Amino acid sequence: MKSTRRMFIISSLAVAIVIHTHTASAAESLINRGLDMLRKKDGNKDTSLSNDDMIAGIREALNLGATKVANQLGKTDGFNADPAIHIPLPPKMNSVKTALARVGMAGSLEDLEVRLNRAAEAATPVTKQLFLDSIKSMTMTDVASILRGNKDAATQYFKRTMSPGLSTSMQPIVKQSLTEVGALKIYDQVMARYNGLPLVPKIDLNLNDYVVQNAMNGIFHYLGQEEAAIRDNPVARTTDLLKRVFGAV
Repeated sequence: MKSTRRMFIISSLAVAIVIHTHTASAAESLINRGLDMLRKKDGNKDTSLSNDDMIAGIREALNLGATKVANQLGKTDGFNADPAIHIPLPPKMNSVKTALARVGMAGSLEDLEVRLNRAAEAATPVTKQLFLDSIKSMTMTDVASILRGNKDAATQYFKRTMSPGLSTSMQPIVKQSLTEVGALKIYDQVMARYNGLPLVPKIDLNLNDYVVQNAMNGIFHYLGQEEAAIRDNPVARTTDLLKRVFGAV
């Protein structure tokens, strides 16, 4: 009987946390009601999930998500072969592409595009530790806000709090990667040929900034998907703590 009651209480909390409600006040009311239920004692036995449990559960979910995304994107073709996050040539280079296609250099631009994606793939693994450090510093206030938020609330939290630091940390890594994969060499060759053509507009482009921003977009894209999966799909809750906190019994 106690076990049945315990399962019902945890499931009630999971519903309060996961289901998207029509207003923020309604969501907060449901979460607080679930927490109150969990903190009640079953006879002399404390059956509650503590604040520490809730914080640990959110941190574990985000740790798993960040690690999975970094591993997925930080390998060959993690960006290049994925249409959802593939990095195309910068829009500013459309005129370059058109002009060089007339002189038989379209292949060089295709090669450059692949190498931009290779640079993003090479830079992605470093982001894992940055995310793990940020997750460690989360407070109960942060966790409560995430639990009350949408399915990508944690991802949006990371965007707000991490984007400047993440961009700064990725800049030198992407720059080195662009050099190592030969992207800068090809870019210089392409632009030298383009600038030698008559009557073409000048191109002002920071290739490093472009790759960094697109790499970050790809990382946040899949981090949001991982977060939603853990919230909605019991199969994605792969540890005992996630099952307890998110209600899979």
